[in-house]
Amino acid sequence: MDRLNVARQCYEAYATGERDLIERHLGDDFTFWSPYDDGIDRDTYFERCWPNNDQIQGYDLIRLIESGDEVIVTYETTKVDGKRFRNTEVMTFDGDKVSRVEVYFGWDL
Repeated sequence: MDRLNVARQCYEAYATGERDLIERHLGDDFTFWSPYDDGIDRDTYFERCWPNNDQIQGYDLIRLIESGDEVIVTYETTKVDGKRFRNTEVMTFDGDKVSRVEVYFGWDL
């Protein structure tokens, strides 16, 4: 399995609103962590976070590093209002599924 490609597909799915594309990559035990989300489960992620995808025009993936069971992604994002920001995320895999995402907020560009 090409975990870097899975990571790319997850960001593409978020930007294009293709929920079925990302759902096939997330494990049933998926958890999401960010400064606003303290280990929320898969269902809560789709309720709370997924609707924000309509605010994103796209991602420029700056850094993709595979290390063991993790893929580290730094990206720059353009929102529909033209504002841009930069974050880093750590995607942890359990086999071929993403089991955890940790978001580390960066800064506005």
